[in-house]
Amino acid sequence: MNFSLDFALSILPRILSTFTTTLLVTIAGCLGAALLGFVWEIARRSSKIGHYVMRFLIDFFRSTPLLVQIYFLYFVLPEYGITLSALVVGVMALSLYYSGYLAEVFKGGINSIPKGQFEAAKALGLSRFQLILLVIAPQMLRNIAAPMGNYFVSLLKATPYLAIIAVPEMLSIALEVASETFRYTEPMTVVGAIFLSLALCFSALVKVIETRLRLSPKAG
Repeated sequence: MNFSLDFALSILPRILSTFTTTLLVTIAGCLGAALLGFVWEIARRSSKIGHYVMRFLIDFFRSTPLLVQIYFLYFVLPEYGITLSALVVGVMALSLYYSGYLAEVFKGGINSIPKGQFEAAKALGLSRFQLILLVIAPQMLRNIAAPMGNYFVSLLKATPYLAIIAVPEMLSIALEVASETFRYTEPMTVVGAIFLSLALCFSALVKVIETRLRLSPKAG
């Protein structure tokens, strides 16, 4: 079956109708993954027990397939009385899965901070919260902007997995169009082109942020 540009353009509005959902899931997933990943890493450094518990948790999220986590949250939790909407499950699964990877990114970023910074903060009498907020976070972000951005782009490209639990995102709509018309080339091409455009925009934004962080005054 030949590719039809007219048909591709005719289905574009329908696929784009869920663009906002895909974007919101991506943003919420990125924020959730970053927050959880940072919490995991800080907790891993809190004590010896915390180190082993968090290391297991981080490895668990990284080593378990994303699809398994999605199915578990959506199909297994209801058996124990916990029922969540498909959208909430999707954001949770993406956040948990990528939090394991971002925790390792944060680990490298924190380890790259000179030890003198921590000693100076201790000498100034900063609390643990002030140490994290004023010393660790700013310098860590400068060091990890690029790898963290790469995982954010990867998370964006993972949102089509949510089609399996009927989250109304772009791939699920493209599959609906394909099943209704028995034309797969145009829907898959359109949704692929949209994701490519989004990924390129995200990558460009990450580069801008990385450049600004590098140009910002360094502590020292």
